[in-house]
Amino acid sequence: MAADHDPLLLLRRAISSSQSFIPSASEDPGAAESPLAQASHLQFSSQGIAVAIDAPTRFISNENPVDLRSIYFAWLNRELAIPEYNASATTLNDQLAAAGSAGKVQNLGFIERLDLITWLEGASEESEYIKPVAGDADATAAGTAPAAKPGAVSAAAQARAGKGTLDPRLASVYDGERKMGDRNTVLRGVKPTDFSHVRKLAAPFIKKKSQPVSMPGAASSLSLNQKGPTRRPDPIILLSPSASSLLRMTNARSFLEEGKYIPPDTSGSTASMLHVQRTMRAIDPNRPLRFILVEGSEQFKPEYWNRVVAVFTTGQTWQFKNYKWSSPNELFKHTLGVYVGWRGDQNPDSIQNWGHKVLSTGIDRWRGGDGADASRFRDKEIVEQIWKSIEMNMRNKGWRIDAAPTSI
Repeated sequence: MAADHDPLLLLRRAISSSQSFIPSASEDPGAAESPLAQASHLQFSSQGIAVAIDAPTRFISNENPVDLRSIYFAWLNRELAIPEYNASATTLNDQLAAAGSAGKVQNLGFIERLDLITWLEGASEESEYIKPVAGDADATAAGTAPAAKPGAVSAAAQARAGKGTLDPRLASVYDGERKMGDRNTVLRGVKPTDFSHVRKLAAPFIKKKSQPVSMPGAASSLSLNQKGPTRRPDPIILLSPSASSLLRMTNARSFLEEGKYIPPDTSGSTASMLHVQRTMRAIDPNRPLRFILVEGSEQFKPEYWNRVVAVFTTGQTWQFKNYKWSSPNELFKHTLGVYVGWRGDQNPDSIQNWGHKVLSTGIDRWRGGDGADASRFRDKEIVEQIWKSIEMNMRNKGWRIDAAPTSI
């Protein structure tokens, strides 16, 4: 599929430019919006393009391409918590079956869904689940095609304006547009190019990547600029779902990224997962790591547990009921435990019994009022202590600049 009509790129561009895209029961541009259970196409009206709702995309889950309906559904319900998201998917599948459709919404895992939403929003330029766009001659055709005859309407202009008669003056404007390509089309040119021979040339350097190259007045290592065959997965932090926890999904980002504590009930956010960024100099000094924060492990695949780097707990053992290691003593042999309480309060007996396996910290009580910000100056000190412990634990477990541990 050409890059210009790639469903994922169309959706991402429409989101970034705040253009409308709606499900429709017709492929005709300008068709009215239809319920998703009855839709046959997704209309990008501003671009004059309609894509079949069941078209496969480059997003791969369980080694199979995910259809556009499931991608659109995930974006539409991006703010829903996991239980509500699953319930909505079940409802839509029932509606599809009742309408006689063979289609079905594919239920994405929470990490897959977060990765997809992050990419669609433009917050990330790469995704471990999205295959790159294949070489596309059409993406560069505008710069290589011969000039059109006077008065002729180009294919690009027709696609831009939709069906019907086009004003000749508007057609001439469209013909003068310079068509932009993405990084793949720019690198590949007009036709796909075989770069397999480069592997042989690079082999001697790859073998030496672990050996630093000394130079007068400077030191460099090939490994710093080497990118492995697979992207390093994002580490995972589990928060406590307990209502008594001082750190919840609603205030975790402000605390861990900004070093500022606010009560969890002051935010109306209902996000079931989020991500924070932090530079771990002992692991990767050149770029920050993206950490995924969730409150439950219900949607975990077995390999996700190798990516868990910290578990925030209130000391209540029911939190670990569905974990891979339900015993606290066993759990904290594999990952770091973190307890956040009020400064000056005695830690729960369970936290004391777990000893050094759980990092115990205390923050100043929330006073509220206009002076709340001024009273939080010690929050950053606690946050730095937590991140330092997480970084040390990650380093010990095998996190590196280009790799994650295969087991913890």
